[in-house]
Amino acid sequence: MRKIFVAVVLSIVALSATAAVRQTREEYVEKYKAIAIAHMERYGIPASITMAQGILESDSGNSRLSTSSNNHFGIKCKKSWTGDRVYHDDDAKGECFRAYPSVEASYQDHADFLDQSPRYDSLFAYPSDDYRSWARGLKAAGYATAPDYAERLVKIIESMKLYLLDKENGNKIYAASKSATANTEAWWESNIATSDEQINPNAFRVTVNSHKGYGVYRTNHTFYVVAKEGDTFESVGKVFDISAKMLRKFNDVAKDGELKKGDIVYIERKKTQWLGNVMQHKVVRDENLYSLSQSYGIRLKSLAKLNRMRLNEEVRKGETIRLK
Repeated sequence: MRKIFVAVVLSIVALSATAAVRQTREEYVEKYKAIAIAHMERYGIPASITMAQGILESDSGNSRLSTSSNNHFGIKCKKSWTGDRVYHDDDAKGECFRAYPSVEASYQDHADFLDQSPRYDSLFAYPSDDYRSWARGLKAAGYATAPDYAERLVKIIESMKLYLLDKENGNKIYAASKSATANTEAWWESNIATSDEQINPNAFRVTVNSHKGYGVYRTNHTFYVVAKEGDTFESVGKVFDISAKMLRKFNDVAKDGELKKGDIVYIERKKTQWLGNVMQHKVVRDENLYSLSQSYGIRLKSLAKLNRMRLNEEVRKGETIRLK
């Protein structure tokens, strides 16, 4: 009898431990909303849609597919997929799904999947704060087979107020909504509406690989690293087997230019234009043409020519810069 009692107790403890590690929707949003916001600014995909899809497709990161392969958006292999694969029962038994080295890589592939697939082109005609149209468009384009897929996304977005993430300063507004009192709306109007703080699109970088102690990132289909304390073009060049002269050329830097900690260092040639769907950028405080060329992975000369500007011409806060 005692053995049975002990076994029952241990079973209850085990079940409690399992329940304790299950991630909630709120925890999931806190963990990944920065990526969703960064991708909204880069690609135009509503952050609310990204978060709602992640919650729905991965069961807030608790599903077997997401825990075994970091696949948070239920994206299947398709013919073009050359990465790792896992097999999972979905509409049919043993279907092929993409596997990723990290959750961040899954989020990046989700953005690329929508951005590069012609079937989703029509979605980018909608503003990034029109989550209802995006939800209906995803269903119409065949992202999922569930007949109520759009309704389920909208329900998640509205019940969790994820639409706040789509606003300017969305991260701050969403955080305020979690702790504000009954007069939250008045507080927003008097504080947030007058704030000129902007979301930094590089505040959350998506690691796609690592090499000799450096995180390797990608923007505009171009790989880069972030300079560490004491880095030079020569030292970074040795790590990636690229001459310092070529690195300076990749980064539009003069022959005597040097690095400082935190600088973006492209390790391949930047593109001549922005390959995403966003057409323009609104200048915020402390930005210049060069910083935008580095932020978006566009060659400085190409960006200047596109906007009919000189290379060293100043840009003003609020000014619109064309990206393509």
